[in-house]
Amino acid sequence: MLVNATEMLIKARDGHYGVPQFNINNLEWTKAVLTACEEMKSPVILGVSEGAGKYMTGFKTVAAMVDAMVDSMGITVPVALHLDHGTYEGCKACVEAGFSSIMFDGSHYSIEENVEKTKELVALAHSKGMSIEAEVGSIGGVEDGVVGNGEIADPAECAKITDLGIDFLAAGIGNIHGVYPANWKGLDFEALDRIHKATNNIPLVLHGGTGIPDDMIAKAISLGVSKININTECQLVFAEATRKYIEAGKDQQGKGFDPRKLLAPGCQAIIDKCKEKIELFGCAGKA
Repeated sequence: MLVNATEMLIKARDGHYGVPQFNINNLEWTKAVLTACEEMKSPVILGVSEGAGKYMTGFKTVAAMVDAMVDSMGITVPVALHLDHGTYEGCKACVEAGFSSIMFDGSHYSIEENVEKTKELVALAHSKGMSIEAEVGSIGGVEDGVVGNGEIADPAECAKITDLGIDFLAAGIGNIHGVYPANWKGLDFEALDRIHKATNNIPLVLHGGTGIPDDMIAKAISLGVSKININTECQLVFAEATRKYIEAGKDQQGKGFDPRKLLAPGCQAIIDKCKEKIELFGCAGKA
């Protein structure tokens, strides 16, 4: 059974560890992540972007697949199914589809409009027993070859959004999505400390976890980060392992072309990467 993410993140905050959000892209991805988390006895948040949801033919398909897999795989650890960087319309669709958690990303709106839409979605999510994440200060990334450093969120705006009753908060502290460039300045821990103090000890979320040095992850957790999002890193190891399999000509040996064999090395690479992150975040055995 799926659960919302509130309880697991409060436990993480109080226990000074991080819960992973591993984004999923298909059935194999989901199976790999669930396998790793069950073996490590770690709670997990399965993140689904709107693009990935569309790729998997819709949020209802994703919710049905994940719910069935948790049951058929005998998963005993807490699993939340969470919309990642949701639009206003996407959040409403995931409420209807059977997700257990949503993120509304209103960071591109004015703070007034962000507050208005977040307030409405908090009421809707909580009426269905779901958790809700909101964002202040957009997370940077690569767009048309231009790298943005990522905004630093305003603590006062973070407090405004937190006061609406959200369950966890994503606040920009210089983090970006994707692979970090060589000239990245690092996380702004002074900003993180100011945000943590302004938001009444709410669990904080670190987006763009791929490529952030381990010592920075550990420090972020010590300053109130309870959820760390990983996506690109799993995609990279999956692609690398799959490429090696094909370049070695294994797909042309016997029935090596069978997708169950062809995708197996990539899936194992995801499992190994998830286990590595679970150890780093300190959440092994916390289920």
